[in-house]
Amino acid sequence: MTQPQWTPTPEAIDAAAVTDLARWLVEHRGLDAAAVGDYDALHAWSVAHPGEFWSGVAEHLGAGFVAQPTAALTGTGVRDAVWFAGATLNFADRLRLGEGDQQAVVVEHEDGRTDAHTYDQLRSDVASMAAYLTSVGVAPEDRVVGYLPNCYEGVVAFYAAASIGATWSQTGIDYNAPAAADRLGQLGATVLVTGTGYVFRGKTFDRTPEVAALRELLPTVTTTVVVPTLACTGPVDGGIEWSAALAAGGPAEFGPAPVPFEHPLWVLFTSGTTGKPKGIVHGHGGVLLEQLKSLGLHSDLRKGETLFWYTTPNWMMWNIQVSTLLFGATAILYVGDPLYPGAERLWQLVDRHGVNVFGTSPGQILASAAAGVEVPPCESLRLISSTGSPLPAAANQWVRSVFGDRVPINSVSGGTDIVGGFVGGSPITPVWDGEISARTLGVALEVWDDAGNPIVDEEGEMVITQPLPSMPLRFWDDADGSRYHDAYFSTFDGVWRQGDWATLTSRGTVIMHGRSDATLNRRGIRLGSAEIYAAVEELPEVLDSLVIGIDRENGDYWMPIFIVPGSGWRADESENRIREVIAARASKHHVPDEVILTPAVPRTRTGKKMEVPIKRILLGADPAAIGSLDATDQPDALVWFQHYAAERAIA
Repeated sequence: MTQPQWTPTPEAIDAAAVTDLARWLVEHRGLDAAAVGDYDALHAWSVAHPGEFWSGVAEHLGAGFVAQPTAALTGTGVRDAVWFAGATLNFADRLRLGEGDQQAVVVEHEDGRTDAHTYDQLRSDVASMAAYLTSVGVAPEDRVVGYLPNCYEGVVAFYAAASIGATWSQTGIDYNAPAAADRLGQLGATVLVTGTGYVFRGKTFDRTPEVAALRELLPTVTTTVVVPTLACTGPVDGGIEWSAALAAGGPAEFGPAPVPFEHPLWVLFTSGTTGKPKGIVHGHGGVLLEQLKSLGLHSDLRKGETLFWYTTPNWMMWNIQVSTLLFGATAILYVGDPLYPGAERLWQLVDRHGVNVFGTSPGQILASAAAGVEVPPCESLRLISSTGSPLPAAANQWVRSVFGDRVPINSVSGGTDIVGGFVGGSPITPVWDGEISARTLGVALEVWDDAGNPIVDEEGEMVITQPLPSMPLRFWDDADGSRYHDAYFSTFDGVWRQGDWATLTSRGTVIMHGRSDATLNRRGIRLGSAEIYAAVEELPEVLDSLVIGIDRENGDYWMPIFIVPGSGWRADESENRIREVIAARASKHHVPDEVILTPAVPRTRTGKKMEVPIKRILLGADPAAIGSLDATDQPDALVWFQHYAAERAIA
């Protein structure tokens, strides 16, 4: 039997928060005592008894109900479940847990500047901003939107909106005004909180002209709060500066208002790579329980610890990042390029700030390995989590070469859809390189074939067969629920289809193969693109890659691989190496028809390769018409593919 490459010690298992929860569930919810310390047994119980499990999470980890629920779960099926009917709470209330003089939010800028804010300051600023929002007419369920870099003021504005029952949404300030308006303009917001600019890769970007353009595109906005995120910019006409808004709110008492469990907390948007972005509405209670589970159990985050997850306001990991504050822990925010001026940048930050939990991406880890980064001691680091794309085995191996067995790396996969993880690791699960350790607690995940039959050790569609508290309340502007149904339930009746292709192994691990709508299917033999990337991108002469499969009108199947070459690229020799490594390590049936050099592989602003949009562009779609130009910070790379498609007349 294959052995894991990392295994938790008995002492670590005994001390883990998830083990502590299991002991509590034995006493209070009827869990078999044999499940204590046995992750698989605990997971099986959590999906067989979802009401008992999630009520246990709420009670043991402290959801802070003001009015108690009449039942944890009512209704049957994934779509009509009702969680914690009658309960009231507020997501922001757990800010009370942080010690007054403890650092709550630390912001590090690309140029090395650092701003630190204590819990006393955070609670005071949240209370003042909440009072200001109320004074300008913001009421429960009104929308407050942000156009910001990754800054402290964005955290305050979000928690202030949540504390009065308003709904928050944002885009990063790197979006141009029309792209931001495609998202925020759907919401009918009354307040805009905006920055003035940002610095990225050593360059300064004054965004005040875009702010002016965005305000014109948001006619419902009556109040604009301006955060001076770039000192060299001038004032924004008609806006009130952040400090003045806080002063207008005055000294106020921190006291979030209780709201129903399903009261809307925020609206997150899909990437918009293949059409207008969809707004996903999540509720206070569901998101709170998901974070208590994900961060509190799977990452074992404790009061007084420090978490840093590299993200931007365009990605749902921003929402995970600010959820650090639910635990009385310190959140580190970084503003800038994670690889500038070199791949050592984030490791230095982890070391300098005593980070305990570091969240990153496979790309950052592999770039560090390729650059031969000298990683500082990072003595406080105890866990690395990786998400955004499948984590290749080589990344695990490099991390172990640096930290030994002291720091495991957990691969996580989830989605904006539930603002959390479907699969991931935990302090009590082993790690197998190239695989994800387990299905997360409470997630009834299966892999199905095309006929809807569960399969094991085979590739298929990842589905969720039981409800989760953090599933969307609804899509924005979807009164009859038809868009929500089409997104998740149109393939298998009553069962959530995530759109990911996966393998559930017989030992309970999960292998992610990429989006099912980007699956390679040559002569009926399917393969996820992730397997090809894992093979090809270990070659030193390959900086990046993108593989596409296209059914042509004449019945042929064309499968090229686009390569961003490194300095060691040697034409025919390197092309042959690519074909050989794919045949040996992925599939001989999926050796590409052509190897085509490209200057860049376009990614969404959350770092995912734009496989489906590029496939559509190669088939003749206009990048602007399908929304792809607004979804990436590499529009020139998309235009390159458009020109290539025109030259080849691919369709």
